[in-house]
Amino acid sequence: MAEVVHIDPAQPAAHLIHQAAAVIKNGGIIVYPTETLYGLGADPLNSEAIKRLYEIKGRERAKPIPFLIKDQEMLATLVDEIPPLGRQLMGQHWPGPLTLIFRATEGLPPPLRGEAGTIGVRISAHPIARLIVEAVNTPLASTSANPAGTGDLIDARSIAELLGDQVDLIIDGGEVAGRGSTVVDLTVDPPRVVREGMIENPLG
Repeated sequence: MAEVVHIDPAQPAAHLIHQAAAVIKNGGIIVYPTETLYGLGADPLNSEAIKRLYEIKGRERAKPIPFLIKDQEMLATLVDEIPPLGRQLMGQHWPGPLTLIFRATEGLPPPLRGEAGTIGVRISAHPIARLIVEAVNTPLASTSANPAGTGDLIDARSIAELLGDQVDLIIDGGEVAGRGSTVVDLTVDPPRVVREGMIENPLG
């Protein structure tokens, strides 16, 4: 059973953030809160960790995983270009519950570069999620902490009962909003909303 640690989002304890980062760097999988849902987090460059994440999620391997990043400097290392609309949406909604799909930089390893040559990223507004990404200092594979096809879970206790024997660390940061991020694909013309979540009608 995974260890469950309680963190105050208003004053996240540094040693617990570093504990979560160490689990990720060592190939483990964590559950952590964001401003939308609890996420499953893993190192996207660790193939075994990503394999486990897909198995826990029950997700088809052809379906790409989105990532959390720490800032726009990290974004620039991952994407081919940032279109004007992308900069506008980032200015309006980042940090926040908006995932943007870009054309990925050539040469990025999978799963950072999906089969379609794209990557979906966002900067989280949740203090715990942001501090973990900063501590890891790489993109963080991030998909909701519930098996595919099941309802979203908004508290760590429910997630521990369901996934506690499959993950390595669960960070309890209290209840979360319970609605996913809005996803906008900037690689198509015109750009389109793939999923409407917490941000409604982002394209106006």
